[in-house]
Amino acid sequence: REAVLDPNTHQYPSYAGMPQFRKAAAEWCEKYKGIKLDPATEVISLIGSKEAVAHIPLAFVNPGDVVLYTEPGYPVYKIGTLFAGGEPYPLPLKAENNFLPDLDSIPADVLKKAKLFFFNYPNNPTSATADMAFFEKVVEFCKKNDIIAVHDNAYCQMTYDGYEAPSFLAAKGAMDIGMELYSHSKTYNMTGWRLGFAAGNKALIKGLGKVKSNVDSGVFDAIQIAGIAALSSSQTCVDDANLVYEERRNALIEGLKAMGLEVNPPKATFYVWAPVPKGFTSISFAKLLLEEAGIVATPGVGFGDAGEGYIRFALTKPVDRIKEAVERMKKLQF
Repeated sequence: REAVLDPNTHQYPSYAGMPQFRKAAAEWCEKYKGIKLDPATEVISLIGSKEAVAHIPLAFVNPGDVVLYTEPGYPVYKIGTLFAGGEPYPLPLKAENNFLPDLDSIPADVLKKAKLFFFNYPNNPTSATADMAFFEKVVEFCKKNDIIAVHDNAYCQMTYDGYEAPSFLAAKGAMDIGMELYSHSKTYNMTGWRLGFAAGNKALIKGLGKVKSNVDSGVFDAIQIAGIAALSSSQTCVDDANLVYEERRNALIEGLKAMGLEVNPPKATFYVWAPVPKGFTSISFAKLLLEEAGIVATPGVGFGDAGEGYIRFALTKPVDRIKEAVERMKKLQF
């Protein structure tokens, strides 16, 4: 409140972020992710991590360059690539591979033109997780093929059952070729505030900064001050929120299993990625839920062709509403 009322915070902010915010972000990364960063050169503030996903291709992709991205996935990986004149190349995430991409399956002619690789674990929409062995493989792959690695780590603090999501930047050599995106929207429920940060290789952070300095004017200082308070807090607010999401997850998983749907409880994110019943497409099942039960869920194909056959539920409603939704679904014929 004091920051909002302070006239000094109402000037144009720095596109790179307040030094205090970048320092707090670097300290948070060291404390919770085990990575040491220079806040002056290896951290930059974001108007939400979505902004970086859109701006990174503008910074590094030339027309005709290929951008690899995991699918199903956040649609902006593809859209941001198209805005920059690049060629999006989806890497399908399949259940039999634990929803990890098969980097060895990419054709040589595609790799020759590849410039960027967007990947995201814990994953939206599948809620899949990745271990350090996978991140180390990504580093090796990107170094071998001269590709920039961009890890969208928005959901890293939304975890359950004792699971802790690792940082890609903690993998040996990751700082040489990559950057990582963090979101206050997910970690601290600051969705409308539009705040996050990118961390990683200083040349890549500088390149992103060149775009930001021309197309945005940074984040309102008062919001950054609130962000500092969040990063510097005890993080009990994050733990408390995760307990709420975990209760919602358990209620939904129990209900879906009772209806015969094979769903594993996610270790992270606030999504449940469920296979649709036989005889349905992802769109037809979503339509059935909406029209016959008043339940909103996202068809998997909305996250790319590789998402067909699945539907995404979001754990954004109170547990009593989720239980009510389950009871409504039980009355449907499928």
